[in-house]
Amino acid sequence: QVQLAESGGGLVQPGGSLRLSCQASGSILNIMTWAWFRQAAGKPREAVASITKRGETNCQDSVKGRCTISRENFNNTVVLQLSALKPEDTAIYFCNAFIWPSFGHGRDFWGQGTQVTVSS
Repeated sequence: QVQLAESGGGLVQPGGSLRLSCQASGSILNIMTWAWFRQAAGKPREAVASITKRGETNCQDSVKGRCTISRENFNNTVVLQLSALKPEDTAIYFCNAFIWPSFGHGRDFWGQGTQVTVSS
């Protein structure tokens, strides 16, 4: 059973920074692309950033210039760092990964989400 677990959310002041991490556990053969999504209250889930197995990264326009995504393959972890936070960054942040488990077919897995609130 593959599971993703996020950590690092909380209350942050405007202009501050945050570091979110997500670790995959279970019987994992290979982790392909990692991604972070977020969902603000009353809005659809939106992509934030992604990183391929080769380390190619992409940050969406809403966070471009404030976003760093990295992966630690040795411990099946992805890290998202956001700086210059704005109240509109307030959302539940979800990590996502396309994973080939040791048994069965590869598919998308999701974490349970972590709340980030940007407020003074």
